[in-house]
Amino acid sequence: MANSKKTSKSVAKLAAQTLRDNKSSKIQKHLAGSVLAQSKTSKQTSKKIEAELSAILHSDKYNETTRTFAASLLSQSDSSN
Repeated sequence: MANSKKTSKSVAKLAAQTLRDNKSSKIQKHLAGSVLAQSKTSKQTSKKIEAELSAILHSDKYNETTRTFAASLLSQSDSSN
């Protein structure tokens, strides 16, 4: 079944800004790229990185932007359908 979930416009905009910001961390840019890749397609987050995304959400180490990207990607994973 195709994934009907898409990245919201506000999260996609934040992802684009993050990719342009030289101060963004490597993990933020990685997640931002994935967020944008899923913004207008039916691509899904793979099971392979679900655990990594979950760990980001449960860690105090990451800021709100990073957690927002992780939450968006996790909500579009295979198992959240």
